[in-house]
Amino acid sequence: MTDIERVGVVGCGQMGAGIAEVCARSGLDVMVAETTGEALEIGRTRLTNSLGKAAERGKITEEQRDATLDRLSFTTDLGEFADRDLVIEAVVENEQIKTEIFQVLDQVVTRPDAILASNTSSIPLVKLAVATSRPDQVIGIHFFNPAPVQSLVELIPALTTGDETIKRAEALVGDILGKHAIRAQDRAGFVVNALLIPYLLSAIRMFESGIASREDIDNGMEQGCAHPMGPLKLSDLIGLDTIAAIADSMYEEYKEPLYASPPLLLRMVDAGRLGRKTGSGFYTY
Repeated sequence: MTDIERVGVVGCGQMGAGIAEVCARSGLDVMVAETTGEALEIGRTRLTNSLGKAAERGKITEEQRDATLDRLSFTTDLGEFADRDLVIEAVVENEQIKTEIFQVLDQVVTRPDAILASNTSSIPLVKLAVATSRPDQVIGIHFFNPAPVQSLVELIPALTTGDETIKRAEALVGDILGKHAIRAQDRAGFVVNALLIPYLLSAIRMFESGIASREDIDNGMEQGCAHPMGPLKLSDLIGLDTIAAIADSMYEEYKEPLYASPPLLLRMVDAGRLGRKTGSGFYTY
């Protein structure tokens, strides 16, 4: 068992809300932070709706839904994270923003053994770790979308991460959250995205060049390779801005052409066509 009981989650977007739900459903005391009251209410509604749907589908009972909601609290003040045993940052995939958050958390989280974690999918953990005074207590805990459904979590120690931090994070993920953890080195993309992102970029290039229609590309991988979702549908689900950010991070690290964002992807991001979350991407929602 793990000694982690009080969790803070920075960000209540799609990933942050999912992580908060997973932790609260597992019996942990969870506090969620957002930058504004409006963003906080949107996040609270997202969480409430998700738990309501889980109850409707029989995944949890109504009593479990209510108990989970009771374990959730919300704030716009990171200073309220002082007593947290673990804080997971889950904001936009931007190194400067994440670094600034870790600097603030380092000041406000007062527990001497508290773990500061990031849900980043591509940013080097060591850069976040050295922004704090406790780099041995910083680790990557990367969930997959949607977090309440997906069983995999990548654990990414930085060069500075201590053995005790790794053990506590592994115990949390496996013993408390009931997820399957895999270990990855602190390299852009880690394990899953290092394989997935080049595949998605290749599909986007194929569509951009007119080799096949979006439907034929997706149907080809769904029917021919037994993928549950084709690459263009999956890109829309992940978010095209997220894919571009991960690709940029991987290209910056490796300088390999297969990691470079295709022009079509960049134009769609510029146009605000980011996929499901904006109602328009490769498909219309």
